[in-house]
Amino acid sequence: MRAFPVKLPSSERYWTVVDEDYQVVGVADEYLQHLRLGQDAAESTTKAYAESLALYLRWCEQGGRDWRTSADRLGSFVTWLRHTPSDPDSPVSGPGLPEVRGPGRINRVLAAVRGFLRHGVALGIVPPAVLAMLFEISDDRHLPVEARGEDSTLNYVARPRHRLSEPETQVDRASDEEVIALLGACRSARDRFIVMAMSRAGLRRGELCGLRREDIHFVADASGLGCAMTGPHLHVRRRDNVNGAWAKSRRSRAVPVDDLVVLAHDTYSFERDRCRQARDCDFVLVNLFHPPLGMPMRPGAVNELLEGLSRRAGLDRLVHPHQLRHGFASNVLEAGGAVDEAQSLLGHAQVSSTQVYLHPSPERLRAAVERVAVSHTPAGERR
Repeated sequence: MRAFPVKLPSSERYWTVVDEDYQVVGVADEYLQHLRLGQDAAESTTKAYAESLALYLRWCEQGGRDWRTSADRLGSFVTWLRHTPSDPDSPVSGPGLPEVRGPGRINRVLAAVRGFLRHGVALGIVPPAVLAMLFEISDDRHLPVEARGEDSTLNYVARPRHRLSEPETQVDRASDEEVIALLGACRSARDRFIVMAMSRAGLRRGELCGLRREDIHFVADASGLGCAMTGPHLHVRRRDNVNGAWAKSRRSRAVPVDDLVVLAHDTYSFERDRCRQARDCDFVLVNLFHPPLGMPMRPGAVNELLEGLSRRAGLDRLVHPHQLRHGFASNVLEAGGAVDEAQSLLGHAQVSSTQVYLHPSPERLRAAVERVAVSHTPAGERR
């Protein structure tokens, strides 16, 4: 079992699961099409789910298990995931050897399996009793009245039965020094604009590569463009793009930008106009130095660019696109921005996604302790 990309006649793309003879696994394919076409999930989401379902179905096949009713053995599946590589042809590791998957990756696989089996229950091909093997149901009857609210009815919550504890980690952000080093390593105005747009506007790589020229409103008054927002800004919109770029959020958003981003874009525009093949392309980011010239950049090319810049700048690590976005989010909050402001700028649907950036730096913790010491020291003893 393995994940496999599919392109429909409508040009929609998604990932499915195929067996060793490259025959589509129908039950998995139906669910993955449901995610992509019915729930408007990103192609990358179906890829991650297809990889997870391929692992689950391979585990069932190897053990002679029925995938519909094997939810009661998910503990064994977790152990199998720890030691079994994704590639079916790779040797299996064992006790005493490094694990091939950590808790975070295993939890994401389990989430995909739960969604797959829930969908099967809804279709009537999986027994409803399987849900009790996947989730434990609790209610709020033992909570204090204040915590339950005004509604006197019981509220039920379903919690996954199988979930590993994940170690708490700091947000892996690009530092300001790393951003400056990356900018210094750029050899073109386009590359500088890419670094600036991610580090000072917080764009994801898919959002950046999906920008069209009509999305750029770098003017003081955009009313002439049919836009009510004032000041320089850009619009992030979800579209099906030929380069595979995809805006994660279904909701469009306007992102204000500062003068440095505007300047970087203006400089890039002159460079772009010198490429004859790029003049008729509506995408903002295009290939200028490698064929096919004038065609929109792939999101993966942004990763390749940053890896090259990291090496050229002599950094101790390779900086990835999302680390620039993390750096932007952390800078917004550390500069006194509210969580709802950061949430809107980043395009997060849930505030919990934004709250991960609230981890204070060691410098902020030190400053907090020193403020307490100063505020509780008698005025006569301060020096």
